[in-house]
Amino acid sequence: MKIGIIEDEAVWRERIKAAVEKYCADKNISLEIAAYGSGREYMENEEADLLFLDIELADGEDGFEIAERLKDSGSRCKICFLTSHTEMARQGYRVNAFRYIDKKYMEEIDEALAFFFQTKIQERTVYCRDTFGIQVKINLSELLLVETSGRKLRYLMLDGMEHFCEGRISETAQSLSQYGFFNIQRSYIVNLKYIKSANSREVILCNGLKITIGRVHGREFQKAFFRWRMLFDE
Repeated sequence: MKIGIIEDEAVWRERIKAAVEKYCADKNISLEIAAYGSGREYMENEEADLLFLDIELADGEDGFEIAERLKDSGSRCKICFLTSHTEMARQGYRVNAFRYIDKKYMEEIDEALAFFFQTKIQERTVYCRDTFGIQVKINLSELLLVETSGRKLRYLMLDGMEHFCEGRISETAQSLSQYGFFNIQRSYIVNLKYIKSANSREVILCNGLKITIGRVHGREFQKAFFRWRMLFDE
């Protein structure tokens, strides 16, 4: 994972980099940090996963224009705009900015980083043992649901592939809850990311599968689904 910083003033560039480094050190997060003095310099290098981008740069460079070029190129980079003039932040809607950070409040960098790492929680893998005792690697970003299947658990992937593994549904639900999964009823754990629609009685997943919401799970599901949408829907 890589974090980029585009800031033409060396003093601010070092302050921002130091703030990112301190946050990562405090949270024991390992990643690459690269700082650039111009948008042109950044474009000549590898793309970052998260970019702290000054809105007003030297030599006539405009942070919004840089963001638009990245967007047009298909970049999936999240952009945090840096500015001393917060009224300019309104223009960021054009490029779906991730955050706006007022340079007078550098602690906002910590908040932006915390939010960014939350959005990456499903880029994890877990392991389980299949019916032959072989360890299976499960990519959570591609896991649609987990359901009971006799005395086993069936892991259904987004592409239709399935894995039958050892485990208990309750224990698995608890371990997956931090990654955006919810134990929607006694026999199912669903990935909130792949819920196409939901009402008080059932959810419809992106593959068209309908699953009834357990009566005792309804209220907690609504809360969990709302929090997920607020945090991660783009």
